[in-house]
Amino acid sequence: MTTFAPDRPLKLGTRRSPLAMAQAEEAQRRLVAAHPGLVVEIVPVTASGDKIQDRPLAEIGGKALWTKELDQWLLDGEIDFAVHSSKDVETLRPAQIAIAAILPREDVRDVLVGAASIRALPQGAVVGTSAPRRAAQLLHARPDLRVVSFRGNVATRLAKLAAGEADATLLARAGLNRLGESGTGHPLEPHEWLPAPGQGAIAIECRADDAATRSLLAAIDHAPSRHAVLAERALLAGLGGNCHSPIAVLTEADGPQLVMRAAIFSPDGAEKVERTACFTPGDSAAPAALAAQLLADAPEVVRVHFSGPEG
Repeated sequence: MTTFAPDRPLKLGTRRSPLAMAQAEEAQRRLVAAHPGLVVEIVPVTASGDKIQDRPLAEIGGKALWTKELDQWLLDGEIDFAVHSSKDVETLRPAQIAIAAILPREDVRDVLVGAASIRALPQGAVVGTSAPRRAAQLLHARPDLRVVSFRGNVATRLAKLAAGEADATLLARAGLNRLGESGTGHPLEPHEWLPAPGQGAIAIECRADDAATRSLLAAIDHAPSRHAVLAERALLAGLGGNCHSPIAVLTEADGPQLVMRAAIFSPDGAEKVERTACFTPGDSAAPAALAAQLLADAPEVVRVHFSGPEG
């Protein structure tokens, strides 16, 4: 357990990208507001995923490339907690690390930059994205489109678009809002275009045995966002997906219940299986059962991209 003294700032680890820094600053503001007098120092690290920009994430190590440096710093005691985009955190985490807080979830929608809607894209248009979910949903809706790989932070992807490397691209509304770019792109309504698991949510992790830090972070944990995000992570665990697996999900409150609408695709978008479940917040068995139903109903060309329940 860490002992906090007024002369010892808490260290918050984050990636160096502009969006990651904005998320760390939001976490810092919320924590200091909840605990007046607390000093929180932001400690940036350049993640492996930020260093390698010329290949799809799935080819170079998956989501661990966003977390492994911060995980090591956390376990070594170099930082007290770390901030991540929830959708970038692997489904299975080290037992020594706990998700201690989920901040209030931002807008979950994707936005299309370069056209007013998917329908409005010209025949045969080129769309830049490296996300299997986005590529599969695009090709399911518009098989005539051509998808090319786009990696990099928001500014990099917008620069590639401006340079003519594609006719359009897709970005997360939440990230644009956090970067002060809320006017960029055309939002895609989530009931027609499902977001990624955990999209729009900021997760804060600390050492599982650090009771003092967990207690501090509990003050900024947003229960409705936590319930939705953990349900989506339970769906992921049940599917056994990886960075090649096109998975889309929307979880919304309906009175005291959660309604989860999830879809899995073949990478080329030709096949789609979508199902819905309603359950009580905190019930991880229901998302796992929904995952099992999706896999049972999916054709082999979809199922081959999923390994089933993760243990």
